[in-house]
Amino acid sequence: MSAVRVMGIVNVTPDSFSGDGTLGHGDHEAAVARGLAMAQAGADLIDVGGESTRPGYVPVPAEEELRRVLPVVGALADRGLTVSVDTSKAAVAAAALDAGARVVNDIWGLRHEPEIAEIAAAHGAGLVLMHNQRGIEYERDLVEEVVERLGESIDIALRAGVAREAIVVDPGIGFGKNAGQDMVLLRRIGELRRLGFPILVGASRKSFLGRLFGQEMDLRPWGTAAIVAACVLRGVDMVRVHDVAGMRAVVDVAEALR
Repeated sequence: MSAVRVMGIVNVTPDSFSGDGTLGHGDHEAAVARGLAMAQAGADLIDVGGESTRPGYVPVPAEEELRRVLPVVGALADRGLTVSVDTSKAAVAAAALDAGARVVNDIWGLRHEPEIAEIAAAHGAGLVLMHNQRGIEYERDLVEEVVERLGESIDIALRAGVAREAIVVDPGIGFGKNAGQDMVLLRRIGELRRLGFPILVGASRKSFLGRLFGQEMDLRPWGTAAIVAACVLRGVDMVRVHDVAGMRAVVDVAEALR
């Protein structure tokens, strides 16, 4: 079995940037079917999100996010899948873990609602800590600042009682960075290993592939494949992707080369 894990993305939203949101055409049933298909295609865990974080997104209330994700989380967990909930709201994290999720994927790295750490600790859940910030200004070296901020998020999690082995770090490609900064991070992704925690990269179909390489959405799986292969060769432990079958194949070959 591959040591590099593949996280499949299930967006239970009407406004996903990649056009794969399931609300509006099948709702929860379509999302569950997508998650099951991803597991069959080789996903190790399924990341279920109910709030789009595309540029210019409109936040949704916790009640609406719960309405979107809980039936999907519960159904996938009941079928034996490892489910992650993509949320920065403590109430959503707690309810999703009660419904069977085993991981919380927080795109704000505990900086919006740090109580998520206590909730994860109480459930013995995994916790993905992503670097994010308002704006794209950095005072010093980009990678140094990302590592520093992730270290601060890790400290919050550990103080709340989250087990070290439950923590994964994510540099936040496309969040608080422009396209050039995304590429710098990806080139230097191995430097995050100094933190001592597994690294997740989520670059699937991201807009920097369009801005830097002119790739429209139909070509972005190919750009994503290049990023996934490069990240695996640089020591990344997990990739978050839309196209599970193809990226599972990329991961397996890249890992063998590594």
